[in-house]
Amino acid sequence: MLKLSDKLIIKKLKKEILKICFNAKEGHLGSSFSVLDILYVLYTYILDVTPSKKNYNKRDYFILSKGHASLAHAAILYEKNFIKLKELRSYCSYNSILGGHLDRKKVNGVEVSCGSLGHGISIAVGIALGLKIKKFQNKVFVIVGDGEINEGTFWESLLIASNQNLNNLCCIVDYNRSNDLSIKLDPLKNKLDSFGFSVLEINGHCHQAIRSATTFFKETSEKPTIILANTIKGKGIKVMENNPEWHHKCPNKDELNKMLKELS
Repeated sequence: MLKLSDKLIIKKLKKEILKICFNAKEGHLGSSFSVLDILYVLYTYILDVTPSKKNYNKRDYFILSKGHASLAHAAILYEKNFIKLKELRSYCSYNSILGGHLDRKKVNGVEVSCGSLGHGISIAVGIALGLKIKKFQNKVFVIVGDGEINEGTFWESLLIASNQNLNNLCCIVDYNRSNDLSIKLDPLKNKLDSFGFSVLEINGHCHQAIRSATTFFKETSEKPTIILANTIKGKGIKVMENNPEWHHKCPNKDELNKMLKELS
């Protein structure tokens, strides 16, 4: 169950994302809405990172490997005071710090510039290995989309993480089933289990489930962890939910008004 305040914040952010996408004529709404709950819980309850700790060498690391969901990440960075509202609303405009994929050199709080699918998990493994060698207690979180699982680098990264027992690494799969259009991955949990990870399957929109799984990883996991988060692409907007048409589509004025009303 979402707390009332959390539920209202999620609705507020979704409305903001919709309006920004309408104005910018750019953005991946379906992916942003499928991952927003996960991002919110991570930044609100789990990650040891704040604007004042952005360069603290014992902070937790977060990487959004599915970089096309940048609108959701940017909205959360605004909500947690990493960026300003005017910066968020400038998304994809001329001279904005926010592009379709967030740039770590421009955007406060972004650890890695992502976009090439499969790269984020590889970088996360490298960071986790480096921290383990230094005997730091930092945790590394990375969110991948199920489409990225088509990339060989994903499976190669899992092999290294398991072999090196990177119990400081948590990979969250935003399993919105967009990949079913090309290659079906089921039984995905069985495949991930075979790589020697602790695999937790949850409802990726249930804040309590997200919080419980990530807390388990952070406090007790003795192995690298994968959280298989079952999500709905376009969650919260009926015409958008699980509709591939809305992978990279922006609403017109009439559609925007209907969607904002639906979220009211």
